Amino acid sequence: MKIEELSALEVSFNRLIETLLIKKAENEQFTVKLGSERSQFTRFNHAKVRQTGCVADGWIELTLMAEQRSSVRQFPFTGNWELDWQLAYSALQELRDELILLPIDPYLVLPSGTNTSREVHSGNLLPEEAVVSSVLEQVNELDFTGIYAGGIVIKGYGDSSGQKHWFATDSFTLDYSLFSASGQAVKGTFAGSDWNKSAYIAKISEAKKQLELLARPCKELPRGQYKTYFAPAAVADLLVMLSWGAISEADIQQGNSALAALSRQEKQLSPVFSLKENFQRGLVPRFNELGEMAAPELPVIEKGLLVNTLVNSRTAKEYQKTANGANGSETLRAPEISPGNLVFEQILPRLHTGLYLSNLHYLNWSDRQTGRITGMTRYACFWVENGEIIAPIENLRFDESLYRFWGENLVDLTNFQEFIPEVGTYDSRQLGGSLVPGMLVENFTYTL
Repeated sequence: MKIEELSALEVSFNRLIETLLIKKAENEQFTVKLGSERSQFTRFNHAKVRQTGCVADGWIELTLMAEQRSSVRQFPFTGNWELDWQLAYSALQELRDELILLPIDPYLVLPSGTNTSREVHSGNLLPEEAVVSSVLEQVNELDFTGIYAGGIVIKGYGDSSGQKHWFATDSFTLDYSLFSASGQAVKGTFAGSDWNKSAYIAKISEAKKQLELLARPCKELPRGQYKTYFAPAAVADLLVMLSWGAISEADIQQGNSALAALSRQEKQLSPVFSLKENFQRGLVPRFNELGEMAAPELPVIEKGLLVNTLVNSRTAKEYQKTANGANGSETLRAPEISPGNLVFEQILPRLHTGLYLSNLHYLNWSDRQTGRITGMTRYACFWVENGEIIAPIENLRFDESLYRFWGENLVDLTNFQEFIPEVGTYDSRQLGGSLVPGMLVENFTYTL
């Protein structure tokens, strides 16, 4: 997107907020959220282009509040002022008619404060015409499947109290798999704001090595407990579970949290394990749905101890807590697990005999109260003996407690981290991801 186009969108958004301020009644308050993108999507199959195109999309979510009631409307945002205001005014009228019919919300949080921010992160993305050749030149001879999504994503916020935020970032993600003749696959992601050819070549080269290992006959393992190395992508899969009813203060208060025992200090995790929210990389906005700004860094777990949960203003109001800028669902937005001391060259020797897991899937809680997670191995998972990869494995189901694999059984974390991006494109391109190391765990439990 050209600078002039981006500027025109920002001007139109600001004008919309200013006009709503004029039109609102004295007893009304409102919030306005913007999501917009200009993205190129290219889908690959068998190292050929299956589908490609560019998307220009945008929406506004208007929330109107009055008399302790609130209601929401969403409508397209085009950047064309006349059209956008017509849609906004119609939505405003509909919300006014609807509010009087709704029940009172005792924990409604009204916008307050005068926070403002503006972040524009420029990148160095591939030109549209260069995406296909740049992606495929390293994988022409392989069964390569994946999707490239790149362009600018915009998030905006404004409200009746005077808060205003603008966030725009250039970014791309490449979510891909390399398939063997037998149907086995190596999965990978490559993402950032600057296309780095040498880094991409290194990623694909590592995937090719794993693909060669997958050509060996598969080994079927009996259920039991095995020493296991989890590559960063697998660690990121496990980390996502903390946003499913664990790290939220509301879940803890309501008795639904997998970290309840940790919050009561009945249990603790390994002193090797530390987790924080880190917005300093500029990958996601710091502001939430109410325009509140999270701290640049928020420690969550420090050396195995829970030091902060995620608390939004609604939860704070209901349970007399202090809000810390969490989003409406109190989920992790910019998580980072601190590295340990395990160097790359020592991963296989330290594992010695056990499992090397590149990816996981189908994760869910099997017993939330005890922090037990179930899931399966998938994509480039191997049996290792005497520090050497011997064979790929048949898929295994596991069932294990986070109090064990991030607690007493955690041997070490790698001294390097990888950024595992969000690659979802439902409704719009998702931003951010997890910065995580790999981890080595004793006696991880496989049940099937």
